[in-house]
Amino acid sequence: MSEKKDFIKTTEMSSTYDQLESKSISELLRTINQEDRTVAQCVAGVLSEIEQLTRAVVDALKHGGRLFYIGAGTSGRLGIVDASECPPTFGVPHDLVIGIIAGGDSAIRKAAEFAEDDMKQGWKDLMQFNINSKDLVVGIAASGTTPYVLGALEQCRKEGIATGCVTCNQGSPLAQIVEYAIEVVVGPEVVTGSSRMKAGTAQKLVLNMITTAAMIQLGRIQGNKMVDMQMSNQKLVERGVKMIQYATGASAEKAMEYLKNLGSVRTAILKISEDEQQN
Repeated sequence: MSEKKDFIKTTEMSSTYDQLESKSISELLRTINQEDRTVAQCVAGVLSEIEQLTRAVVDALKHGGRLFYIGAGTSGRLGIVDASECPPTFGVPHDLVIGIIAGGDSAIRKAAEFAEDDMKQGWKDLMQFNINSKDLVVGIAASGTTPYVLGALEQCRKEGIATGCVTCNQGSPLAQIVEYAIEVVVGPEVVTGSSRMKAGTAQKLVLNMITTAAMIQLGRIQGNKMVDMQMSNQKLVERGVKMIQYATGASAEKAMEYLKNLGSVRTAILKISEDEQQN
């Protein structure tokens, strides 16, 4: 899809700050922080759009579908971060939320040259997961013009697969082709075109909101506790013990015993409650 003549990439506009190399570290940090403080306000302005996409995500996951994030560069990495944190945080399968980046997994650490310019590769990458009409695909692209993402989302629409996007430009080609468009227009970056900064922060905030709200809706949080989290290190085991104590009033020793035997905070809470009722 070609860009509209009146489409303006605010993510590429010249910074409102100049002569950065002449500023002190203190001045630079204050400048960056001043700009960062505007991001949450920009996200607040599109809460209704985020809600629409989140509702679609919940519906897809409740009916046997999966959530896919697809992007390039910083955007792709942010999708992978959000997807990879869902299993340990919420105890869901690793293939429920999937992040895909242009250039493959090696591009997570090292930029893959020109990988984002291939219009066909994004769909090929999605096909590796046997994507189908139950799934929902969210394209993440600060510019809203990344060919890798555009090509993938265009093909998804043809295949009857629900689509959404998170971009930081108004009226981008990507937003025009998806069903659920989120456009967080954060304006020019401190360093011109460096969309890993405000744009990346905005994308991270939105992705956090989508998956956290969706997992709560799916019953993966009890009260305000991560009762389905995976016990993957000692810190999380200790957190699990405290959650069990809070919910049941059990001693730390008893909570640890049940947690070790059952391997789940949620199950331990239920079992302790059942045992106490029987006694």
